[in-house]
Amino acid sequence: MRIKYRVDLTEEERAHLLGLIGKGKRGARTLARARILLKADERMKDEDVAAVLNVGYATVGRVRQRFVEEGLEGALKEGPWPGAKPKLDERQCAHVIAVACSQAPEGHDHWTLRLLADKVVELGFAESYSHEAVRQTLKKTTSSRGKGKCGASPRSAPSM
Repeated sequence: MRIKYRVDLTEEERAHLLGLIGKGKRGARTLARARILLKADERMKDEDVAAVLNVGYATVGRVRQRFVEEGLEGALKEGPWPGAKPKLDERQCAHVIAVACSQAPEGHDHWTLRLLADKVVELGFAESYSHEAVRQTLKKTTSSRGKGKCGASPRSAPSM
């Protein structure tokens, strides 16, 4: 199989990569990408590089491609991670926090995470919303549903 993206390191680039690996002060994925580039520069096939370094075949190809298209730093840096987009925007999160700081619904002493998750759905912010997502939203604040403390900063907490 012909290699589509050929890695040709300069002496400076090779020295830089060897220095990174020797120090070991970077993240594991960055060091793995440095090792991939060094092996690719030795004209090893992607399958062989993947086997020797215990990385995925596709990873080797991606690192080669990023080196050719973006240069050394582009190949070493962390790319964007895939993931689901947040269900709530900042305004909606603020609304959930305000609800958590309000009077609990009738029949309840305080807002629970599950009650707040149900409220998010009731308000039409999302089709479904987990109590864990509510917990993570509230964790970003100093909000405490059971202790009379509300809001994003201590200044907004009601005095007792």
